[in-house]
Amino acid sequence: MSRVGKAPVVLPSGVSVEISGQSITVTGPKGSRQRDLPAEISARQQEQFVYIERADDTAQNKALHGLTRSLVNNMVIGVSEGFEKDLRIHGVGYRARLVSPSKIEMALGFSHVVNVSAPEGIEFEVPQPTQILVKGIDKQLVGQVAADIRRWRKPEPYKGKGIRYSDERVRRKAGKAAKK
Repeated sequence: MSRVGKAPVVLPSGVSVEISGQSITVTGPKGSRQRDLPAEISARQQEQFVYIERADDTAQNKALHGLTRSLVNNMVIGVSEGFEKDLRIHGVGYRARLVSPSKIEMALGFSHVVNVSAPEGIEFEVPQPTQILVKGIDKQLVGQVAADIRRWRKPEPYKGKGIRYSDERVRRKAGKAAKK
């Protein structure tokens, strides 16, 4: 049995789960998320726990078992605490500015300003001109928006300029050796 799949999902206070057939809806203080479960996977709630179970031990169902449990757990964490990605901007003149909670402007060394709009359910914060926080209740969407922002100017290995995650380490390369 899957070690991840057999662990129950713990529901914190203020979070409710509604299971109807192959659909699961999680509601909490930050919002609501809904997901359809695969046909061979079922969910049941018992007090403040949600158990994910599979029909048989085929390889496909074993893989879906742990995956589904992780997705449901991420839904619970998202509606109770939310998710956040911290991006840092490195480079002379590179900066970000918050236009609205769903829109930022970035100066990244191009001849124009880069405008990024957030999809529904995502908010931006710019505590400093070199820091961008991407927040939301959907873990996959928060990660995708952060990756899309990073894609505008990936960190380069010679000077380290670009947009990177706060915990990302860029391996630096030595430049050309000077001739004598």
